Amino acid sequence: MAELAITTIVGTGAFVVGSVFGWTAQKTNFCTMGAISDIVFMGDWRRFRAWMLAVAVAVIGTQALEMAGLVAIGKSIYLTPNLGWAGAVLGGLMFGFGMTLGGGCGNKTLVRIGGGNLKSVIVFLVLGFCSYMTLRGVIALGRIQLEASNLNLASFGLASQGMPDILARLTGLSAGTARLALTALVGGGLAAWCFKDAEFRGSGRDVTGGAVIGLLVVAGWAVSGILGNDEFDPAPVTSFSFVAPIGGSLQYLMSFTGATIDFGIAAVGGVIFGSFLAAKAGGDFQVEAFTDADDLIRHLVGAALMGVGGVLALGCTIGQGITGMSTLALSAPIALGAILFGGVLGMKFLEEGSLSGALKAVFGRA
Repeated sequence: MAELAITTIVGTGAFVVGSVFGWTAQKTNFCTMGAISDIVFMGDWRRFRAWMLAVAVAVIGTQALEMAGLVAIGKSIYLTPNLGWAGAVLGGLMFGFGMTLGGGCGNKTLVRIGGGNLKSVIVFLVLGFCSYMTLRGVIALGRIQLEASNLNLASFGLASQGMPDILARLTGLSAGTARLALTALVGGGLAAWCFKDAEFRGSGRDVTGGAVIGLLVVAGWAVSGILGNDEFDPAPVTSFSFVAPIGGSLQYLMSFTGATIDFGIAAVGGVIFGSFLAAKAGGDFQVEAFTDADDLIRHLVGAALMGVGGVLALGCTIGQGITGMSTLALSAPIALGAILFGGVLGMKFLEEGSLSGALKAVFGRA
């Protein structure tokens, strides 16, 4: 009974915060791929600053929960001593490139489903299928081989890949001082960079979107780490991520009997529900289908790349780009950088029509 109660509490909490997440993303047009596209094609940094503001808020809030002893983020998948640098790089590149072909990242796929986009339903199914194959199917064989390149930081006397732990080891600072310093540097520095731009400060939609999404990532940690903190069988400590949970959602829908809902599955449902409510309330709900076979193929390839890449990188633009960053795990900025580069490369691929043309556009023709 206790297990059922904790599962129900965490699932309900995840669905609620997921619904607010979906509503916010729909109303503010919070979109990572759109942020990259705005920079590449229009030189507009406002939506990218909204994303970085979400990172800043999530870092400050999550680290505050850790320092207050309310949530043990050290138990999350992000802070193991095994640094999967190769998966972060390769998976991040695959995911970033794939989201440009698939019309958006995992989060945007869910938001678009809520808004009536049938193309995103197909992306959802293929992304989930490929992510599950990478976790537990035939592609898992390659993932396991890639993990052989992981750097075991325990051999250097480190209990985790948390940047505060690394800084404390290198400088001799106490763990608490190192955490406080990095929280101020990363969270405070990103927030200052965001608000120094007058155009961003004047965009209420982007400021609201970034701040609320960041707070919801913190709320996710609170749901799993505080509400789910059962003495005998605690729930996994986690927050928002949308690649593996989409695969888990498909598995849950196909084997409901005996299956257990978790934070990720409930959050996926919540985001779709919240974005649906927002789209209907704003008159933005519109059924959209593929325009031709090429459009379908692009989305299928993009979804497959996101499904495989997101698992290899241990997260997506939200899972690593915001949630992972909030833990100050070393793998998060590595994966984030790879996702950004993959996204830019994907934009240029769509513009140039070939991978060679995209590489030349990114690196120059010299």
